Amino acid sequence: MKNILLAIVVVAGSIGVAPKVHAAEAPTLVTATPSLTIDAAIAKANAAVAKIVAIPSAERTFDNTIGAIDDLLATFETDTSMLVFLSNVHPDAAVRDASQAAEEKWGNYLTDLGKREDLYKAVKDYAATRASEVAALTGEKKRLLEFILRDYKRAGMDLPADKRARLTEVQKEINRLGIEFNKTIAEDQTVVPLTKDELKGVSEALLKTLPQNHGVYLADLTYPTYNPIIESATLETTRQKMWMAYKRRGGTKNIQTLEKAIKLRAEEANLLGYANCADYLIETRMAKNYETVKKFYAELRPLVRKKAAADMAEFTAHKRAITGDANAALAPWDFTYIRNELMKSKYAVDGEKVQQYFPLEKIVEGLFGVTQSLYGLEYREVTSKAGTAERPLWHPDVKFYEVHDKSQAAANGGKAPKIGEFYLDLFPRPNKYGHAAQWSLVNHKVWSDGKVTQPLAALVCNFTKPTAEAPSLLTHEEVETFFHEFGHCLHTIVSTARYNRFSGTNTELDFVEAPSQMFENWVWDADVLATFAKHYKTGEPLPKALLDGMAAAKNLGSGIDTENQFYYGLTDLAFESTADGAVDTTAVANALYNQVTTYDFQPTGTFYQASFGHLMGYTAGYYSYMWSKVFASDMFVRFKELGMLNPEAGMYYRTKIISQGGTHDAMDLIKDYLGREPKLDSFLDQLGMKR
Repeated sequence: MKNILLAIVVVAGSIGVAPKVHAAEAPTLVTATPSLTIDAAIAKANAAVAKIVAIPSAERTFDNTIGAIDDLLATFETDTSMLVFLSNVHPDAAVRDASQAAEEKWGNYLTDLGKREDLYKAVKDYAATRASEVAALTGEKKRLLEFILRDYKRAGMDLPADKRARLTEVQKEINRLGIEFNKTIAEDQTVVPLTKDELKGVSEALLKTLPQNHGVYLADLTYPTYNPIIESATLETTRQKMWMAYKRRGGTKNIQTLEKAIKLRAEEANLLGYANCADYLIETRMAKNYETVKKFYAELRPLVRKKAAADMAEFTAHKRAITGDANAALAPWDFTYIRNELMKSKYAVDGEKVQQYFPLEKIVEGLFGVTQSLYGLEYREVTSKAGTAERPLWHPDVKFYEVHDKSQAAANGGKAPKIGEFYLDLFPRPNKYGHAAQWSLVNHKVWSDGKVTQPLAALVCNFTKPTAEAPSLLTHEEVETFFHEFGHCLHTIVSTARYNRFSGTNTELDFVEAPSQMFENWVWDADVLATFAKHYKTGEPLPKALLDGMAAAKNLGSGIDTENQFYYGLTDLAFESTADGAVDTTAVANALYNQVTTYDFQPTGTFYQASFGHLMGYTAGYYSYMWSKVFASDMFVRFKELGMLNPEAGMYYRTKIISQGGTHDAMDLIKDYLGREPKLDSFLDQLGMKR
């Protein structure tokens, strides 16, 4: 293919970057040229603010004041989202640096915008002079006004000027530290040198992908390398080396960055009159306060501990049996290895054989087929149309799709109208965001003139790459991850919210994972798997005996695994629940390890928190994964009752839950969908536990 040399420009303020695209790195068209600089986007937003504040009191309406604030934020998001997003995915360091600079300006501008007295006065002016109109507001309009007023209170607009100025300084520094923290994680290039003997048990296919230095393999810590080694390396010392390295990513630099942020977040909460950061941030979530989350854990932990203790006994006994050491103790680096060994010996499930039935191409086909049928959608790949300023491509691996709504075809002259777009960026590469996530780059929005802004999402993962011998073969866990993240994508795309503020995944943080967690269940269903789980060479469907074994082993180690999630959530809360934020995060994390998990092990020399990005993005909110899973499990029971592949069940769920975004409180959406109060029982059943 002909090489095309392109200028790739991302501008942050006055920074311009035009890196080269070498033929070996970019054999296909790659462009990334956002249409506005961050400074231009800010100027545009300021012009919109000036227009709002200039309106005379007698002429104020909901649309030209409250609705106009949503308009300007939606426009600013659309203008800047790609600028900010590229720092997570672009292969060129100069582009990433410029993007991060844009992100800092972006965050600082939003901080300042939330404290503009003239805009705040305009909102209060509307509320005061249009009292009868305000009293008559309903639905999203009423909710939008309430949320904006709440936001101003939480932004410190009732504080004296000096305290408000300090709050602004604190929030901007928190923003800067968050960017720095994530950059350090993304740029961590730790590798573990291992000999061929140390990699005994690891597949030859994986070994062929590892670079070597004088006969020594260099294992990086990306998922497609780390997970197979920790799962299959026979030597415990090898697994320990990998685990220890993984738990030290980010280094002491990120510990310092995190602890500075924790201290500042405590100051932020104190300035606003809250006891601690946890209470401040949880206030706007389903749980409402830190005390409720503590009660949640207090109820759940004793129930899970029974299963965790049974798991520990089973896993320890198996380790002793295969090592011949009657005193061997289970270490955390043993967990996935022993689980894999038990899967093979007890349930006749070999993970490497299972992978052969999950070629990525078929997974995409199956995932698309299931969701298009359930939700009345159609996806069309249009990568060839992308590569523009509005829809850039940042790497040859990236695919771009349009989403069309077949359910609206009858009302649209027989044609399914386009309702959104999404990117897929599925393979790891240096300096790319290292986990799996979905970005809502643009949200659904209905403007006062009837024009609709359609959503744009980006799904970023790090799945096993294809090799010369085989296509990309996903583990079952990776398939589950793909379904999970695509659940977020659907939540973004099918939104019908009128206002940007409530569109897509803009719901309570401790509910946002529930729709995606619920969708994980589809990868365990025989009828669903029959649509796409085919051997990459023969096309043979996944054997029933293998699937039965996988289903039987689904809850193998679920107690230990769940307690590990408790540990992450409880350390997060411990960091954010002190009054002054003076926290030795490593000491706290180490102390909690034996209290929360069943391991008889001290993680001395590790600092998982240095590479745990959720501690910045989900501040005092990692509990959300367990909290939302309770509701996800209950919603799945309802979906299954209606039929997992039943389009009517899909449209019911689409209408009641994922199209609604944050237009109602999440608990009200859940009750409406279930037709009853939610229960804990479904969650416990899914983990193989009982009260």
